Amino acid sequence: MRNLLLLIALALLSCKTDTNSETTASSLAQKAENVTIIRDDFGVPHIYGKTDADAVFGLLYAQCEDDFNRVEQNYIWATGRLAEVEGEAALYSDLRAKLFMTEEEAKANYEKSPDWLKKLCDAFADGINYYLETHPEVQPRLLTHFEPWMPMYFSEGSIGGDIERIRTNRIKAFYESGMEVPKMELEELEKIEMEAEPQGSNGIAISGELTQSGDALLLINPHTSFYFRGEVHVVSDEGLNAYGAVTWGQFFVYQGFNEKTGWMHTSGDTDVIDEFKETVVKNEEELFYQYGEELRPVTTTEVTLTYKNGADFKERTFPMYRTHHGPITHLTDGQWTASAMMWEPVNALEQSFIRTKQDGYAGFREMMDIRANSSNNTVYADAEGNIAYFHGNFVPKRDTSFDYTRPVEGNNPKTDWQGLHPESENILLLNPENGWLQNCNSTPYTAALEFSPKKSDYPNYMSIDRENFRGVHAIALLEDRKGYTLDSLIQLAHDPYLPAFEALIPGLVKAYYEHHDRNPKLQGAVDVLADWDFRTSKESVAMTLAHFYGTAYYREGKYPEGMIPMERVKLWGSTSPNTEKLRIFESVIDQLMTDFGTWNMPWGAVNRYQRLDGDIRQPFDDSKPSIPIGFASGRWGALAAYGARYGSENAKKLYGTRGNSFVAAVEFGDRVKAKSILAGGQSGNPASPHFDDQIQMYADVQWKEVPYYKEDVLKRAKETYVPGKR
Repeated sequence: MRNLLLLIALALLSCKTDTNSETTASSLAQKAENVTIIRDDFGVPHIYGKTDADAVFGLLYAQCEDDFNRVEQNYIWATGRLAEVEGEAALYSDLRAKLFMTEEEAKANYEKSPDWLKKLCDAFADGINYYLETHPEVQPRLLTHFEPWMPMYFSEGSIGGDIERIRTNRIKAFYESGMEVPKMELEELEKIEMEAEPQGSNGIAISGELTQSGDALLLINPHTSFYFRGEVHVVSDEGLNAYGAVTWGQFFVYQGFNEKTGWMHTSGDTDVIDEFKETVVKNEEELFYQYGEELRPVTTTEVTLTYKNGADFKERTFPMYRTHHGPITHLTDGQWTASAMMWEPVNALEQSFIRTKQDGYAGFREMMDIRANSSNNTVYADAEGNIAYFHGNFVPKRDTSFDYTRPVEGNNPKTDWQGLHPESENILLLNPENGWLQNCNSTPYTAALEFSPKKSDYPNYMSIDRENFRGVHAIALLEDRKGYTLDSLIQLAHDPYLPAFEALIPGLVKAYYEHHDRNPKLQGAVDVLADWDFRTSKESVAMTLAHFYGTAYYREGKYPEGMIPMERVKLWGSTSPNTEKLRIFESVIDQLMTDFGTWNMPWGAVNRYQRLDGDIRQPFDDSKPSIPIGFASGRWGALAAYGARYGSENAKKLYGTRGNSFVAAVEFGDRVKAKSILAGGQSGNPASPHFDDQIQMYADVQWKEVPYYKEDVLKRAKETYVPGKR
């Protein structure tokens, strides 16, 4: 009888589960009826919903259609579950995520969110889950169901955000063995990071005084890893009408525009992460840290992480320590060190979405007062004719008698953050008299030449006064110029001149011609460089030689400690020893001869674009099809940056992995006009016609017209459907 009752109970439970599943499916299908997706001739989704939440539902559904792999990957990483798919090596990435927010804390943040934001988070989860429900052939690697609290982990859209600046090797050394990372290992890591293709972005805003139409222009030019963001247009009856780039898995347009305003983010040098050395003592098995005259308890919890081990899974349990400054992430000079950063996911999500619905400068400026965009600067333009630059947003107040570029003593209350600077105290530039402004991850103090913000007006921690070759290049192009159109702005953004090589190459040429014993095998290559105008193109042999020479100098060149990259290049091109210049160049010629059988290679023969599959880390193969690209690395001052971050076993040539990905130019008149381009295409599916349908246009600088208004979208429409009924 007992067994019979158990069977009946299990049968009833099964029926209940099936009923709930059917109810959920029916509910999601009903929500989908409020959404229409129109795919244009480039596969870009134009999503229309009755409410903002409907639009978000459709946006996430469309993103999953285009590249579910990347949507899932971003949340596997963000929620701290990477080791479950990548193995033990990813444990400390997961631990880092949990140190800053546990799943319970993410759920609590969701619960305290305002109702309108909760609805968007619910729609986020519903849109992805409905996609999975209607696409049973899709097999997630890990996440078979998405939850509305997940966006709390991934709230502002930049590449990895601030958290990736916390080094996992330090976390591993501390939590695995209570040790510091050896200084030599840190120095080697810093050297590798310096040699790697730089990250960065360009933002340029031009007032109507300098344009043919009399309307403001905005260049939206982020430099990300390729395929990091998709291109979308999302519209609701509640006033949302935003077009631009969305980071896979997020529910707001991160870089883009609406009919009245446009926003472009560049990574900033504002100090938003600080380290506090804690004085920790143990008292009767409890841990305390000194803070002024008191001892405060160290918050101690545990987390159990799962990791893949072959075909099986294992678990490891870690303690997690925290003071009021933040989680303990590493040791500094033998002391436990807490890392403090902005971690206000509710505010960050609010700001990220509210930004997309502003209709003028007043509202945009008010939105900036939320002060939860910690890792970015913002270049802005609008239909009222305003152009503006906001350097940083989340900026903690500090006692300037302490040097926060180094870890400070956490036991001294005076080192604590003292709240946030109001936006009115942050570095801001509005409508400069010269009529243009720019930021290329460079100093804000040259954003508009003599009309730039003044360094003396701000604390040092608000910005490092550091210029780069892209900034130098942008200023030279913008100065004393007018009559801009959308097309001329696009051409400016692809100007082929590379100022770094004008600083680097003449010194090499001079060193060779003045050397008493010239190496004849270098003669032809040096002659090519001597005749070069420092402009990149697919046909340029000099560009090939210069790139490999400059890259080798980054790897082998000597320079004084603390010298910034632009100063290093100038040093290497001038006062570095001639013997060093010639030795490095000879090694480059030898490398080219070994790899390709000749040094006489046009840039397009070695600098290529290849996309063979939808993998997040692309395989490259010299024997497979690829196309030539004439652009160059942003390291050399190229505004249209194109660079390789990694190589492959079967590749000697250079294959682009980052730089110009989604790019747009926008004109704000009575009707907004825009052109855009993607590296590759909208879809991550090699079988899709939109996998790489934009790449030749990208290479040829032939950007597509953006259909923003509904009548234009309908003219370009290739598919119109309700989610689940494509």
